[in-house]
Amino acid sequence: MKIEVLGTGCPKCKKTYKNAKKAIKELEVDGEVTKVYETAEIAKRGVMSTPALSINGEIKISGEVPGVEEIKDLIEGIN
Repeated sequence: MKIEVLGTGCPKCKKTYKNAKKAIKELEVDGEVTKVYETAEIAKRGVMSTPALSINGEIKISGEVPGVEEIKDLIEGIN
């Protein structure tokens, strides 16, 4: 599983990254959480508002900081 946090590195983006890492750990899922900082790449994916969360290449959340439980629900919906 590949989870990406798209954003410019603002506090909300950092919190989203932290929450995603925690969700993966709590679920004991084999996955990778990475950051995407490049504005051109973020725009290319159609994200207009950050932070955004992508799971396996699909944007799941944009413009808000998802909580750990919300991220876990999204991950469980894929597995």
